[in-house]
Amino acid sequence: VTMKLNILENDFTVCKVTDYTKVNLSADFCFTGKTDSENSLVCPTSTVPDNTIAREDGWKGFRIVGTLDFSLIGILSKISGILAEERIGIFAVSTFDTDYVFVKAENFARAVEALRKYGYEFE
Repeated sequence: VTMKLNILENDFTVCKVTDYTKVNLSADFCFTGKTDSENSLVCPTSTVPDNTIAREDGWKGFRIVGTLDFSLIGILSKISGILAEERIGIFAVSTFDTDYVFVKAENFARAVEALRKYGYEFE
């Protein structure tokens, strides 16, 4: 079975915010992660809130197409392994339905090329 990936058009920022009151939750993409020590956010760079206290700009991303069954094993591991061999770091986010993989913009073309070489298709 060929794994299909969908390139996301936005530029993304990974950031830390004081709280989520100024986060645009209606943006097409908004990934939050809250722990006892931080409030993290991944969002389009154009929607970074003004209560951001740390940020890393310059990310591009893609998502695994379709809904992934929780019994599937190793999907993200295979992608991260291929990119690790190319010395490309990732920032991964999982949702209920699927996984998203972000790489720095300067590595994005190489990441796509490496994954295509291993049979991944982009749409």
